[in-house]
Amino acid sequence: MWLGGERRAAAKTLETYGRDVLAFLQFCSTHVGGVPDLGMLRGLRAADFRAWIAAEAKAGVGNATRARKLSAIKTFFRFLKKRHEVDGTALALISRPRPKRPLPKALSPQDATAVAHDIGEASDTAMVQARDTALMMLLYGAGLRINEALSLNVGDLPPADDALRVTGKGNKQRIVPVLPAVREVIAVYLKLHPNPGRGEPLFVGVRGGRLNAGVVQKTLRDFRRLNGLPEHATPHALRHSFATHLLAGGADLRSIQELLGHASLSTTQRYTDVDTGQLMEVWRKAHPRA
Repeated sequence: MWLGGERRAAAKTLETYGRDVLAFLQFCSTHVGGVPDLGMLRGLRAADFRAWIAAEAKAGVGNATRARKLSAIKTFFRFLKKRHEVDGTALALISRPRPKRPLPKALSPQDATAVAHDIGEASDTAMVQARDTALMMLLYGAGLRINEALSLNVGDLPPADDALRVTGKGNKQRIVPVLPAVREVIAVYLKLHPNPGRGEPLFVGVRGGRLNAGVVQKTLRDFRRLNGLPEHATPHALRHSFATHLLAGGADLRSIQELLGHASLSTTQRYTDVDTGQLMEVWRKAHPRA
């Protein structure tokens, strides 16, 4: 009643929190012994709460779910403090489990190549065909974020054989090599660009303004569904694919970090998990005893 009345929690929240509190009380009855009552709850120590969190983890409950359950129990003890003077100070010592960051979802080399080479088929307009091909080739070939690519102007393109200077998050600049194949498709696109002045946007929409990321995402969404590509085939997945395929090819993490513009090497290290996961999947599919 308190959570639903005074706190105005949604019905689904009430149901979930009620289930979490009941499960916690059941744990307490086994862990401490006896029927949970106010006296038992007053006597709980930080070690008891940690034991509960550890039991949840041992049962395979993920970090995000454990964090939600901890939130439910903290809310429960706030109610006990308000109504029954139960001190929940020990619970304040328990840190919230951090949800694991999802692994980057890379495309297979075949799917990434299909997007980069064939995306132009999604349009009947020559300029749009050339533009989308150049953009996808740049995302996959240089590992750019979609907003980094769309913020480029024509004048940002380097002379032949020079690297591209990219402005990333926090206005940090990095140098990215541009493959000859990427240069070629960009050159084709520039011949069809409606206004290729140095100060003009490199990638433009059909009305001549800077291309919007939403338009690119929709184009790729339609393309992947028509061509049977996975749902995670997005512009950002091409950046993930760039890093994952470089790692699989023997590139070192520090170099990949510089190419992607990651501030921390720990962010780049997630790609080692992706690569290992792909190797294990290949092993499971190919090994006769897997």
